[in-house]
Amino acid sequence: MMEFTDALALIRKIPDFPKPGIVFLDITPVLANSEAFGAVIKEMSKSLPKVDVVAGIEARGFILAAALAGASERGFVPFRKSGKLPHHTHGEKYGLEYGDDEIEVHVDAFEPGQRVLIIDDVLATGGTLLAAIALAQRCGAVVEKVLVLLEIDFLSGREKISALYPNIKIIALAHA
Repeated sequence: MMEFTDALALIRKIPDFPKPGIVFLDITPVLANSEAFGAVIKEMSKSLPKVDVVAGIEARGFILAAALAGASERGFVPFRKSGKLPHHTHGEKYGLEYGDDEIEVHVDAFEPGQRVLIIDDVLATGGTLLAAIALAQRCGAVVEKVLVLLEIDFLSGREKISALYPNIKIIALAHA
């Protein structure tokens, strides 16, 4: 089995994507390598105590969250981009470092009081995660933790989340 630090070394940096000035951190080489992917899921599993369900944010957060949920025999809830879910939804708009967007979740995605771990691949400005937290709470869930593979520290997303939700634990497995 590959070590977690070796898995992180597979992440590639793509300059000027999706627009000039942005350095995109591409985790697809990690996902394509079964040993690296396994090492990431094993490291993420350390954050599972005290949660009932794992939720993931489209698109790369889905992959990580679904794999972790399946490996731990917990349910998986998707946060999707607007217009992609077939049932009644709650929506939340948010800002990114390169634009605006909206995510949605089914109105009945969580049971009232259900303890949730929200996963995304990268914590940058915090906008996507703030939207997901607000949606989970609107559904009656209790967000216990947020887990990301990478945190881009200089964009201060952690500080924005902590200012609004000081009781939610934020876990970043690596920093960029």
